[in-house]
Amino acid sequence: MERRLYFKLSFVFITHSCLIISANSSEVPRPRGVSISRAPLYNPEKDFTCFDGTLTIPFSQVNDDYCDCSDASDEPGTPACPNGSFHCTNAGHKPLNIPSYRVNDGVCDCCDASDEYANSNVNCANNCNELGRSAREEALKQAELLKAGKQIRSEYIQRSSQIKQEKKDMLSELEKNLSEADKVKNEKQVLKDQVEVLENAALQKYREIEEAEKLKKQEAENAKNREEATETFKLFDSNEDGKVDTSEIRTRQTFDKDRNGEVSEEEAKYFLNEKEELGLEEFISDGWSRVKPFLMMDAGLFKPPVPEKEEEETEQVEDVHDDIEGSETEPVEEIEEHESVEGEGEEIDEDDEEEEEEVTEEPASEPVKYDEETQKLIEKATEARKEFTDAEKEVRHIQAEIKKLEEYLEKDFGPEDEFAPLEGDCFDYEDYEYIYKLCPFDKAVQKPKSNSVETRLGVWSNWLGSEDNKYSSMLYDRGQSCWNGPQRSTHVRINCGSENKLTAVSEPNRCEYLFDFTTPAACKEAESDTQEDLHDEL
Repeated sequence: MERRLYFKLSFVFITHSCLIISANSSEVPRPRGVSISRAPLYNPEKDFTCFDGTLTIPFSQVNDDYCDCSDASDEPGTPACPNGSFHCTNAGHKPLNIPSYRVNDGVCDCCDASDEYANSNVNCANNCNELGRSAREEALKQAELLKAGKQIRSEYIQRSSQIKQEKKDMLSELEKNLSEADKVKNEKQVLKDQVEVLENAALQKYREIEEAEKLKKQEAENAKNREEATETFKLFDSNEDGKVDTSEIRTRQTFDKDRNGEVSEEEAKYFLNEKEELGLEEFISDGWSRVKPFLMMDAGLFKPPVPEKEEEETEQVEDVHDDIEGSETEPVEEIEEHESVEGEGEEIDEDDEEEEEEVTEEPASEPVKYDEETQKLIEKATEARKEFTDAEKEVRHIQAEIKKLEEYLEKDFGPEDEFAPLEGDCFDYEDYEYIYKLCPFDKAVQKPKSNSVETRLGVWSNWLGSEDNKYSSMLYDRGQSCWNGPQRSTHVRINCGSENKLTAVSEPNRCEYLFDFTTPAACKEAESDTQEDLHDEL
């Protein structure tokens, strides 16, 4: 009915200045600034009652540019009430409500120019038809996009359902396998424990023999050490008084620790365990451990150990910086070697050769030869341990797979799991300097075009949308820390689109990034007001 009457109307003037209607407006007579739905509330034949019921006034006071009602309902078409609202009919386009203080303010807010009716200084053109046409074209375009996206979203939901069911089946199968694997592991452990008891019993006699040999060797070494200490004591005891004192130590340049040409009293006391003199037994127990290394160094038989890490670093430095640091390091090493060699002569070389021969003749550890029965037990125990280790690894592997599946099934992929197909994929966006990558439900990263070093901008945390649409935004946090700043984080705005695409990247705040991502998974059914936007108010 409204559409049929729309084109039949001509200018109609009501006696009161508060009522106005145009040929291109609705056929319902209503005061200026009132929407069609509220027109019946303004009856010029009756007194007007404020919407809040607090006051009733003559209808002539409606839109008289004086605010009578506290709820501003008597002045819908004037700026008299600061809390009022003016309705733009905007025929041909979307209607609009604006605050009443913007009426006749010199700015055209309504496309039909109705808000500047009393302002002769402003020339507002009615461009609602043009705007409406553009809006309808855009609305149709969005409707087509939404239709295509919804179709793909339906496919995503179907695929997600299949994937989820497959993973549930896999989880059920793995749980059965875990039960079996646990059973096998327990059986292997029992067998291992049983054979290890027999193995330990068989090896006990070999351990006792080994301990006896070690003890014998230690006793021999102690005897040799005591003999060397006694000979050295006799050598140092020049006055043969049965004691070695600081004066006798100071006569030997070997003990010049700081290499200043003389052995000081403090240096001599160091070798006598901070005492003035030592008898034979005290020398053997307290002094020999300090004296021996210096005698060996003096003879070229001992050098202070160099940490392995230090040696590796030195080798790397020499390899990489051969022209600079290598040339400085090598001569020093050569000088040290020459000093030690020149000081001792051929005797040191002979001693070194003897040491090498001893090492060759007496290896650190020789394989123990067991009797046939013991050897079989060892082999059986070794095999049992290997089988148990393999069974244990299988249990851990199944447990890891179960954990991955459980994490997947617990993850929130949307109300209908429509976002699930995005997991496992990554999407790139390039600007003039960086390549940004979004891997949904995993991470967000940044990589300079000049190299391949990635900076983690965050890892998947949770959905961060509004109450109306939880799934309109993602949060990726716990990224790499900025220099002298917080950890990086990324918000991802999700929009409907016919394809999965990272469309924009920005950094609105330091170390906080904003990604725009389109996906068919976000294309839901149109809201009620979406359909209304496709039609203009007539």
